[in-house]
Amino acid sequence: QVQLVESGGGLVQPGGSLRLSCAASGNIDSIYVMAWYRQPPGKQREWIAHITEIGVIVYSNSVKGRFTIARDNPKNTMFLPMNSLKLEDTAAYYCNAHCRPDNDSFWGQGTQVTVSS
Repeated sequence: QVQLVESGGGLVQPGGSLRLSCAASGNIDSIYVMAWYRQPPGKQREWIAHITEIGVIVYSNSVKGRFTIARDNPKNTMFLPMNSLKLEDTAAYYCNAHCRPDNDSFWGQGTQVTVSS
């Protein structure tokens, strides 16, 4: 079992910045990839970025160049600094981890990001 807790959401103006964090606990040695997803109001949850245990990073086109994913392994924390925020970035943001040996998937409770003037 892995437990994930997100933090760092809030209200920000267009063009502003926020940094999300995801703290992992439990059987963290089993994690081989961590990811960020988001769910805009009234829409389906979508993948936005992931980082593997060997540091391979992939971004969705919607956030590439504005968001950065990073993982601080000794502190078991994943970050998502977000810059140049747009109205359409408004969403609940979720942390996800995939674990060995059965590819079990774990989710955090989410943190709300609202971009509004």
